[in-house]
Amino acid sequence: MSIKNLAIALIATVGFSVTAQADHHKGDGMKDGPTITDIVVNSDQHTTLETAVVEAGLADTLAGKGPFTVFAPTDAAFAALPEGTLKTLLMPENQDKLQGILTYHVVEGKVSADKLLGLIETGETMYEVTTMNGEIVARTEGGAVTLEDAQGNRVTVTMTDIEASNGVVHVIDGVLLP
Repeated sequence: MSIKNLAIALIATVGFSVTAQADHHKGDGMKDGPTITDIVVNSDQHTTLETAVVEAGLADTLAGKGPFTVFAPTDAAFAALPEGTLKTLLMPENQDKLQGILTYHVVEGKVSADKLLGLIETGETMYEVTTMNGEIVARTEGGAVTLEDAQGNRVTVTMTDIEASNGVVHVIDGVLLP
């Protein structure tokens, strides 16, 4: 994937609204096709994310009208967390913390990779993205789009513009922490 396409995908995931498209269902504002939840459930790279979304009680939200942009960590990204972190987060008593982490990966609005790249370029070197639970910084580094969380951790966008009826999904190689 080219650097430009990767950067564009990141821009799309930063939380900018795109006006509704003409191919919506009457009255519900959604296009035909899989929702963000459907995409996660049907991905063999996102089984941990699927479990986390269900345990956090967010499956219905991410299947809702949207639009949303989701930066979706892979199973390998969750596996790279410190030992015991995921198990602890999935405990019922930690649902609020899990929700906070997951909503830190969600932007209200549909942001394509091209749009995200354009926003980064407009900001010259970086762009601050507002998620549903705080800010992340998007930038291009060595031809790739990276996201930096509140802890200073950086993740790379590895796949962009997976279209959903209620938004778009961009795959990332790490877990963002608020």
